[in-house]
Amino acid sequence: MDGNGRWAAGRGLPRALGHRQGVEAVRRTVRAAIELGIPYLTIYSFSSENWTRPPEEIDDLMGLMKRFIRRDLAELHESGVRIAVIGERTDVEPELMTLIDEARELTQFNSTLTLVIAFNYGARGEIAKAARRLAVEVAAGRLAPEDVTVDAVGAALDTAGIPDPDLMVRTSGEMRLSNFLLWQSAYTELVFLDVNWPDFGRPELEQAIAAFRSRDRRYGGLSRRSSA
Repeated sequence: MDGNGRWAAGRGLPRALGHRQGVEAVRRTVRAAIELGIPYLTIYSFSSENWTRPPEEIDDLMGLMKRFIRRDLAELHESGVRIAVIGERTDVEPELMTLIDEARELTQFNSTLTLVIAFNYGARGEIAKAARRLAVEVAAGRLAPEDVTVDAVGAALDTAGIPDPDLMVRTSGEMRLSNFLLWQSAYTELVFLDVNWPDFGRPELEQAIAAFRSRDRRYGGLSRRSSA
């Protein structure tokens, strides 16, 4: 969800207002995903690298996360949204972690849409953590080295039980993965849009879905068209 700061700068506004408008874009996108019947939506809300930002901006981002949960949780729950969170718990203030845990517990049996929030998340760290988990199992004799398979690694990731993403949308013209779901995105279709995140909504989501539907997904095999 890129471009909050650029959206604000282009209007002569503080970056904090860009982030607040970005939350409104999250609300629009979640509603659109529900209306379009999308079963899983993952948003990259705060990366493990974002801790290098100025302290006042970090405080504002944490405050926005708290307000989003407090303000939107009841509506999300009523709409059948299940909240899942991936990322590290370390360095996150206890009050925020308590809110996150309460949101997960309240919505755990909902099934209309699973909203996966990548918070304090970095894909390299996630993969390293999964490798450590498997290494501990091998060292303890509970897992044979030859059993460290692709499926075993996937089951040790934060996203265990969540399907790999079909489509990744990146806004504001950025064209890189930025340490996001590196393992899970092996065959994900990528769409890059020039729109800044605060201006994102259902039309842009539908544009990305239309681009996705036009792709020929081969997964390393022959084209469906050429093999038909």
